[in-house]
Amino acid sequence: MSIAWGQLKLGISPINWVNEDVLELGDHYTYEEVLDDFARLGFSGTENCRKFPKDPRLLKEALGDRGIQLTSQWKGVVFSDPAIRQAELAAYRRHVEFLHEMGSEHVVTCELGGSIIGDARRPRGVVEVIPPTDEQWNHMVEGLHQAGDICREYGMKLVYHYHIGTIVEKPEEIDRLMETTDPDLVHLLFDTGHAYYGGADPLMLLTKYADRIPYIHLKDVRQEVLDRVRAKQMPFQSAIREGVFTVPGDGAIDFSPILRKLIQNGFAGWMILEAEQDPAIAEPNAYAEKCKRYLDSILQPNGGKEEQPCPI
Repeated sequence: MSIAWGQLKLGISPINWVNEDVLELGDHYTYEEVLDDFARLGFSGTENCRKFPKDPRLLKEALGDRGIQLTSQWKGVVFSDPAIRQAELAAYRRHVEFLHEMGSEHVVTCELGGSIIGDARRPRGVVEVIPPTDEQWNHMVEGLHQAGDICREYGMKLVYHYHIGTIVEKPEEIDRLMETTDPDLVHLLFDTGHAYYGGADPLMLLTKYADRIPYIHLKDVRQEVLDRVRAKQMPFQSAIREGVFTVPGDGAIDFSPILRKLIQNGFAGWMILEAEQDPAIAEPNAYAEKCKRYLDSILQPNGGKEEQPCPI
């Protein structure tokens, strides 16, 4: 069964073992090793991974043998460029069909136009995010609405992932996204780590957009590393290598008011634990256990005053 406190469900991401942004980190792991660790730790929800089988039949078998549900998979899009919109939407539909076949309910979606993490059209030598024109922003919104319609066809939800190194990373950019998109078609993935890194107060962001948040990534930020990253203007991938992210309970974010707000709001979706760091330095199993103890200390009925085992 999933690790859960009341209606809250905690899953875990393979990115704690196998990095998707800095490919050399954790590249030695096999998917069997990663999934076996999840099962031993007691997690029954996860996102897809570059090491997992590409064949849906084989992936279902690997997950099913360990009692694990695939909750989503990242999909980068370039809807801001109308010249490639139809090809992007066709690829998006295939992605949705795959996730629907796997029993997922949410499609993690991020605009990569102008980003430093996935825009192949970037001019050589440009290292900063390229802000969109108003016209490009409107094209992005139109594409997100069309993608949201595809998700709705399959009874799923598009959850937008604001992300460092993209055109939606700062608080004002998240606000603009929420103000210019249809709430029935574009939902928000609440990522505590990317919110904090981008300059937002995670609790304030959660409070402001609670009614649009059906899916969550839980990660923490090491303040001293973030300060160094900002001072040296390091790109996102370098920040990952430096160890800017860690598990909840090991960084600067206070998760107690965040989790209590989620319970107060009646949130009942998946919270996916992330700690995008070098597994050779921060052993993933040990950090997952550390996080479970921390979250359990917050969510115990007695407020964590007495030691109790984490419910698994």
